[in-house]
Amino acid sequence: MKPAAVLAIDGGGSKMDAVVLGADGGLLGSARVPPVGSDGRDPDYLERLEAAVNAVFDAVGLDPSSGPIARVGVFCVAGADLSADERRILRWLRTRGWTDDTLLRNDTFAVLRAGTDRTWGVGVVCGFGTNCAAVAPDGRTFRLPALGWIAGDWGGGSDLGEKAVWHTMRAHDGRGKRTALATAVPAHFGLGGPRQVMEALYSGQIGVQRVATLAPVVFRVAAEGDPVARSLVERQADEVAAMAGAAIKKLRMSKLDVDVVLGGGIFRNGYRPFFERIEDGVRSIAPSANVSVLTVPPVVGAALLGLDRLDAPSRTKERVRRALTHDALAAGRRSGR
Repeated sequence: MKPAAVLAIDGGGSKMDAVVLGADGGLLGSARVPPVGSDGRDPDYLERLEAAVNAVFDAVGLDPSSGPIARVGVFCVAGADLSADERRILRWLRTRGWTDDTLLRNDTFAVLRAGTDRTWGVGVVCGFGTNCAAVAPDGRTFRLPALGWIAGDWGGGSDLGEKAVWHTMRAHDGRGKRTALATAVPAHFGLGGPRQVMEALYSGQIGVQRVATLAPVVFRVAAEGDPVARSLVERQADEVAAMAGAAIKKLRMSKLDVDVVLGGGIFRNGYRPFFERIEDGVRSIAPSANVSVLTVPPVVGAALLGLDRLDAPSRTKERVRRALTHDALAAGRRSGR
């Protein structure tokens, strides 16, 4: 069998997708595996990435140890943030010999490319945490370190959940404003009241990772008119607009009709004022900007980055968009040869 065109990996916080594409953009095989609750800075995460590659090669019916399987490998993974991270992960990838050419990017770049037919624009990811990356029409790039509060970050399910608990406790003991979160947060965890939430977090009965699951609760309570929850949602919207706006200004795209793509679990909500606030913030910097929420799997972006590398024609890229759907990836696909 001739080498495939592209091996594409999207490794985010909630799943890891791997696909192999033919030269015509046809889907030869796909695999989806759960991550290990970490990112590319963790050896366990890289082992999970290798498991995803092995799974997709198995779907195609090839042995990953038999030499390069694809001309280009695109690996868009969480944790590829600092230059030292990139060098270490790239060295690890090259020792595997999976592809002739290896391209490593942060997973935010996959979200960006998946959400636009252009090769440039701005991508903002907001899931467990938050991140932003951008590419200018001339190829210059911008991205944030995405290392949490030490890098000036705020937002995502982790921060929203922590603030929801914080306001819950202060409403309970009288230090803060009354809020419906004081009822909604305990109910979310199946507990009787705020103090039980505090004790469960203190004892480890509720793991810290589960705090991020409060984000949809915050949006629901905000939509019901609660001022405290609304303030959290507004802060999140302002952070998203600030990230996108910084990228636009840094790359001097304020006068362009730049595409701003929003991807991640925080954007999977129906609270329209949240998105209106983001749009207003972005357009205060770039009046012609197009703000959209990603509706396709981010691995589409990783695949398109590979096809961009190969100078593939538009019809090949269109075929990829048709083939790589959420349903196809969830079910798994195998080559029909």
